[in-house]
Amino acid sequence: MRYVAAYLLAVLGGNENPSADNIKKILGSVGIEADMACLKKVISELSGKNINDLIAEGRQKMSAMPAGAAVFSGTSAVSTSSAAAAAAAAAGTEAASEEKKVEAKKEESEPESDEDMGFGLFD
Repeated sequence: MRYVAAYLLAVLGGNENPSADNIKKILGSVGIEADMACLKKVISELSGKNINDLIAEGRQKMSAMPAGAAVFSGTSAVSTSSAAAAAAAAAGTEAASEEKKVEAKKEESEPESDEDMGFGLFD
């Protein structure tokens, strides 16, 4: 993903056909050492292609892909999450209130920490 992002940054910067050195320079500016195998793969797949056309094609493909937990029936879409919510409401609010109490106790017992989570943005 970082190689594609660096490629896109180079294209946005005006370089229509970025080279491996261009991408290495971008990645190096944020402290990332480029893997030449991955870099060559990205360049071979994207070189000579119009990025705007590729993005438009990807959007077209993504729009045809179902997202979330929706079940399509003919022309109408029924969300399974709303069906599950209706079933939970029909089951009664007692179970939900008990879950909230347990969840509240669980939240109180966990220490809050905003320290390092063990990974970096560009790892």
